[in-house]
Amino acid sequence: MIYTEQTPNPESLKFVTNKMIYKGTADFREKELADEWSPLASELFSFVFVKGVYICNNFVTISKEFNYTWEDVMLKLKEFIKEYVAEGKPVVNEGFEEAMRVLEKKNDVSYQYSGEEAELVAKIKELIDTYVKPAVEMDGGNIEFKSFEAGVVTVVLQGSCSGCPSSTVTLKSGIEGMLKRMVPEVKEVVSEMG
Repeated sequence: MIYTEQTPNPESLKFVTNKMIYKGTADFREKELADEWSPLASELFSFVFVKGVYICNNFVTISKEFNYTWEDVMLKLKEFIKEYVAEGKPVVNEGFEEAMRVLEKKNDVSYQYSGEEAELVAKIKELIDTYVKPAVEMDGGNIEFKSFEAGVVTVVLQGSCSGCPSSTVTLKSGIEGMLKRMVPEVKEVVSEMG
């Protein structure tokens, strides 16, 4: 069984199955990464209108090119995903999450926190994981803590949140407001697209 859910991003649609398809999160913004790590995402990118694929738990969020309408492409995607999952084909290759962690470490400045700052970071991460992540997942996306420096929390937005017109409002009035109330040391929340 498969059904669709709207997301706040008009260019993304969430395809929900009644089966766990991938325990974790896998965000594919380009075909090359999908070709290497996800047979499902790779095949979805063969549709000319697919711009991004985000896989998490029991759903796949697809971002489409803006010059196509969901009315024209939704049923094709729904049928494809339904058959793919029913046939039990591989979704994401073994070792993907570890490879992404290695890549992130290589591309990022390594943030080391100690003492009071380490406690603040732990509290910020817990608030994001407990209150923000579940709501964002319902909308077909994901949010990950990236860093905390000089009062600025940097998060990474993935899935339907990446490029969503309302993500700035959510980030500023929702997430930033909550974190400022709960952790007074937080001055601002900024995002990077995943």
